[in-house]
Amino acid sequence: MTEPIQSIEALFFDFDGVLADSVQIKTKAFEILFKDFSDEIIKAVVLHQKLHGGISRVEKIRHTHENIIKSPLTKKEVMEWADRYSDLVVEEVIRVPWIKGAKAFLDKYSSKLPVFVISGTPETELKYVVEQREMSHYFKEILGSPVRKPEHIRRLLAKYSLAPEQCVFIGDALTDYNAALETSLHFIGIQGEVHFPDTVKPLPDCQGLEIAIKSLFKSR
Repeated sequence: MTEPIQSIEALFFDFDGVLADSVQIKTKAFEILFKDFSDEIIKAVVLHQKLHGGISRVEKIRHTHENIIKSPLTKKEVMEWADRYSDLVVEEVIRVPWIKGAKAFLDKYSSKLPVFVISGTPETELKYVVEQREMSHYFKEILGSPVRKPEHIRRLLAKYSLAPEQCVFIGDALTDYNAALETSLHFIGIQGEVHFPDTVKPLPDCQGLEIAIKSLFKSR
């Protein structure tokens, strides 16, 4: 696959579940974080986590307390909960394996075109994890919350003079799909526990990513 990959201008990757096999670590952390609440609340928290991957933990924690527990937190309290969550996940995420095929793909193509990471993880923590995993050299920019994904994408498109129809977002969550849709990027789904729209045929991992990108541009 030489010509199709060269015909695109940039790749945008989510991180958890797309590059690092860390989704289950983060889901388990929410279970632990809310362990003092009822089983019903914990189930609702976990379901919300699974359905809204890619959204920042701050938003998830705030939503949980406002809409599930029905006891809103102050801004300071939300950040305290978010810090506790970070303590549960950071070292674990550093140690988890790559998603199959992701490292081989980046080894092959990160030197040939711009590759960006856009995640719902707090940006400082994300950069620390990526650095500790010795992945930083693959990416032109590493971006996280509190800025939302569409805003990051628009800024990068403008900064690097990229045409959205020549770029691809690779993600495992509806948040990623919606960000790509909102910014007119192509989208390739990596299958986790999310049901994408019928127009998306997700890959089980990144082993078929090269072929999937080729298929997006084969008629050009």
